[in-house]
Amino acid sequence: MSGNTETFNFQAEISQLMSLIVNAVYQNKEIFLRELISNASDALDKIRYQSLTDPSVLDSGKDLKITIVPDVANKVLIIRDTGIGMTKADLINNLGTIAKSGTKAFMEMVQETKDASMIGQFGVGFYSAYLVADEVEVISKHNDDEQYIWRSSAGQNFTVTRDTVNEPLGRGSEIRLHLKDDLLEFLEERRIKDIVKKHSEFISYPIHLVYQKEVEKEVPIEETEEAVDEEKDENKAKIEEVDDEGEDKEDKPKTKKVKENETVDEELNQTKPIWTRNPDSIQKDEYNAFYKSLTNDWEDPLAVKHFSVEGQLEFRSILFTPHRAPFDLFEGKKKRNNIKLYVRRVFIMDDCEELIPEWLNFVKGIVDSEDLPLNLSREVLQQNKILKVIRKNLVKKCVDMFTEIAEDKDNFNKFYEAFSKNIKLGIHEDAQNRGKLSEFLRYYSTKSTDEPTSLKDYVTRMPEKQKFIYYITGQSRQAVESSPFLEVLKRKGYEVLYMVDPIDEYAVQQLKDFEGKELKSITKEGLEFEDDEDEKKKFDEQKKELEPLCATMKEILGDKVEKVVVTDMLSESPCVILTGQFGWSANMERIMQSQALRDSGGMSSYMASKRTLGLHPTHPIIRALKAKVAADKNDKTVRDLSNLLYEAALLASGFTLDDPSQFSSRINRMVMLGLSLDDEEAAPAESDAPALEEVTESNMEEID
Repeated sequence: MSGNTETFNFQAEISQLMSLIVNAVYQNKEIFLRELISNASDALDKIRYQSLTDPSVLDSGKDLKITIVPDVANKVLIIRDTGIGMTKADLINNLGTIAKSGTKAFMEMVQETKDASMIGQFGVGFYSAYLVADEVEVISKHNDDEQYIWRSSAGQNFTVTRDTVNEPLGRGSEIRLHLKDDLLEFLEERRIKDIVKKHSEFISYPIHLVYQKEVEKEVPIEETEEAVDEEKDENKAKIEEVDDEGEDKEDKPKTKKVKENETVDEELNQTKPIWTRNPDSIQKDEYNAFYKSLTNDWEDPLAVKHFSVEGQLEFRSILFTPHRAPFDLFEGKKKRNNIKLYVRRVFIMDDCEELIPEWLNFVKGIVDSEDLPLNLSREVLQQNKILKVIRKNLVKKCVDMFTEIAEDKDNFNKFYEAFSKNIKLGIHEDAQNRGKLSEFLRYYSTKSTDEPTSLKDYVTRMPEKQKFIYYITGQSRQAVESSPFLEVLKRKGYEVLYMVDPIDEYAVQQLKDFEGKELKSITKEGLEFEDDEDEKKKFDEQKKELEPLCATMKEILGDKVEKVVVTDMLSESPCVILTGQFGWSANMERIMQSQALRDSGGMSSYMASKRTLGLHPTHPIIRALKAKVAADKNDKTVRDLSNLLYEAALLASGFTLDDPSQFSSRINRMVMLGLSLDDEEAAPAESDAPALEEVTESNMEEID
């Protein structure tokens, strides 16, 4: 190298920064390439903007591109751009003596988190080169100055020399990274391609990778003239015997395969960012192809939403709804969402929890912001107001997309089958969009048995007298269809929705009403109907009449029930278990008991159902039991039948038995009594079951 070499000292903060980068251990070293490509893209932007007012600035090179050249032999990685370039003063000021305002802040952050991936946010992205390089050279040519070389080994100083040894760049910059011995992986073709695809696939300018590739070539075998003449004579003789086939053989020279190094120039970012185009100019096939390249899905998306937001905040986005849910949609350790965040077409991250709520984790797509800083930490994201506005817009657009899907019945059926749990989770978590999301709910009901009905359709079918939307929760459709709770509602002509998905229990706790109609669970107490005065008067008389029976049964059952009451909810069953208005339903209690890590005390015991035994006042069993209590409330039969009725009601109401063996023992003894068997005939002598006493019409064995 010739020319005058000048040595300059780094500003103290930059010197400390480079020392920190060189000596510390960071996991994510690959971000250096993203930063250098982003800087190159900025340089190309600057020359392009200048050319709009002065086209002559491009006389030194009209081809705007970025080139990456791995020099394996010399362990050097070269990143070249045809951007605006830097003058000598720029090299000194930008790369050495004038510290950016964020340098100190970055150093403090990086010492705490050991994460260098957000270096670009502080305006010092260039120094990420020292994550992988011992020495960095920057050769740069600006239209207004000569070509200079900036060089530093990350010590206290750097040199700037007029370049008289390298080929003229014409215009732009070339960064040469002399890689550390343990980081030569960044010279590998596959590694560079992966990093560019991940971080810089949608940079506006073409990114070329120029590398050496070993290829097999066929070359002719060199032969003496005599051997060639002899072969020709032989071939001539064959012509007369072998037709035209001999002519082909005559012209074919003998070849051999040899391996040669070939220079390959490959453009890495051929997938163009279609979100920057006008949606009207994009065909469906283009969206489908982009979706598949983005997600590696083999199916076309079910729906797409392409939009841009402009004004105080500017960003573009394309959102896709997949055809089917992945098998691990609600896996705990799974990535929270599938939205890729870009800033000015540079990939930032694909696991930004602040970008979209968890209930929309199935939506895939990209967001490209013009306003966010190029690098973002988790802490910055949480406090970033721009991101909150983007999130609000994304959720709104997702809901709009689902509304469009709902216009096609077949498509919506596919969507609901795959993602109904997400919609219900959204109702539970997202208060702002709860009303909109409730329009997407679909349930089978007592009047809609062939296909699920929406809440909107339910409301249109409500009789004039009906004030509430009635629903029942349970383990399965089969279980709720035969529930005793439905008896009176069916008779009155009121429709009841079947909610049999466990997440319905959570969703309906938050969804208090729909279009002004309150949702009511028919398994909880406090359900009242619009009855006329005669019916009310008659029911009050029945309640008074059965007070002694209620008191006796409460005494027998003790703490198993909170109270025993007369109910008008039954028309066929003798009794039913009602739960408290504000506690868990029977189904919710079953769900909570199934939790592997449930809290057995505390909130669980507080929220557990307060059970009320409701009696059907006109049922023959209840009337007969009332008569027995009136005759002798201490009759053993009353005690046994009270326990049996309670346990049978538990099962019919969706609860599980506390002691199934005791219930089974009671049933077996009832069967024995029905068959007029005594215990000696029915059970072996060593049985632990208590002996049967002689049965008379007024006496039944006490089984407790």
